[in-house]
Amino acid sequence: MDAEAARGAAGIYPVDILEDDPAGHQEATLAYYAMLGEGAGPSPQVFSLPTGEQVKLEASSVCFCTMHRDEPQHKILVLVNPQDTKTVVAVYVKESWWTTEDVLRTSNPSREGLMKVQSFGERIVLFILNVVIFGRLERNLDDDDMFFLPHSVKEEAKILWRDGAAVGFYATKRKGSLCGDGTSSCYLLPVFDTVFVRRSHRRRGLGLAMLRDFCQTFRDDEALGISWPISPAMYQVCRKFLVAHPAERGRLWEVEPPGAWGQRGNIWLKVQLQQSRQPDSHPGHSKEAVATRGLSG
Repeated sequence: MDAEAARGAAGIYPVDILEDDPAGHQEATLAYYAMLGEGAGPSPQVFSLPTGEQVKLEASSVCFCTMHRDEPQHKILVLVNPQDTKTVVAVYVKESWWTTEDVLRTSNPSREGLMKVQSFGERIVLFILNVVIFGRLERNLDDDDMFFLPHSVKEEAKILWRDGAAVGFYATKRKGSLCGDGTSSCYLLPVFDTVFVRRSHRRRGLGLAMLRDFCQTFRDDEALGISWPISPAMYQVCRKFLVAHPAERGRLWEVEPPGAWGQRGNIWLKVQLQQSRQPDSHPGHSKEAVATRGLSG
């Protein structure tokens, strides 16, 4: 079944139909890749981009991407732009090629707002948002401070769904979870680790909504962390949030893992210090948050 036929099936998208079977998906993908390498598929094989451009489906135009940094055996097959081989244009799912935008869409009306990542299909959506959309398309590639690694296979995250599409996400480190491979250190508090909002949906308060959701999710914890270093845009979101919620000013800390007292800085204090150094700054000039750097763990 080709992508056009799949999209015609009542507007169903990969996240709606993909079984929770990573091993089965991997097996089918490897079989398809082997067929491409042998040139055994129907001819000609091309994929039509939304621009009308056609990309030939052959072994040289596809590659495997590792979905999780801690389990390299989990891979997905992607189609790259012939003019820019670092730009992904489609993903192979359910024996069909789908544009990256279709991978981010859903026909399920119950997917709306912030929803916890649970299924294999949602893990693929998270990967596309993080590594493909943010990592290659919507990030300043000259800005070394803004880069997220692929998430862990057990990373806790929520995807932000709006009008049938995934438009952002945030990921957290649970209190008591390991700080990384090869270490016995555990996080001493919940940490707001990575967050991203697509360019088309910025300046709508969505970063603020995700920070609020994080604080409400861990409402019983006395201290909450935001991963170091916090981007300037994220500081603006923190300022807005803490101005509106004074009770949270003693709870939010910029932290390095594992978040001991010597590895914390009070965010409200830092915001106040920044403002005192910029007397001409105006609150109305702040930008929507797009990212806060992920911790190394």
